[in-house]
Amino acid sequence: MGCGKSTKAKQLAHRLDCPVIDLDAEIVAKSGKSIAEYFAEFGESGFRDYESEMLKTFDYPETCVVATGGGLPCFFDNMEWMNAHGETVYLQMEPAALVSRLHNRQKRPLIKDLNDEQLLVFIKEKLQERDPFYTQAKLIVDAFDLDGEKLEAALKA
Repeated sequence: MGCGKSTKAKQLAHRLDCPVIDLDAEIVAKSGKSIAEYFAEFGESGFRDYESEMLKTFDYPETCVVATGGGLPCFFDNMEWMNAHGETVYLQMEPAALVSRLHNRQKRPLIKDLNDEQLLVFIKEKLQERDPFYTQAKLIVDAFDLDGEKLEAALKA
């Protein structure tokens, strides 16, 4: 959350001249609900079920860049599925840098009520929980000052 997944995906897709699929945007379009509304109505468990289903049933173009929500790799066999079906990238960033980037929290159900201090603790805890999944990515890159050109070069290396 806040590392620039959606932005970097757009930049990379532009460089590769292919479409970008933002899975959260596809969930919103298909369900007719914002992520926050989906969470409120069905809870995190219901959202994670739907998110995993979308990941695995979406009709992807042959070549595309996909941006997922930060929790998606950590549920079910999602990370294993992504690794089997494409190149996976973990955009790694220090917790303090993430806090500085997460100003508009209202659209993010898990952090909407947290101040900066609470958010830092939350991020550190989430990264500790999620790192075993994130580090299964085929490529791990430092997301600080990362742009589409650097990301493309890292993927080709």
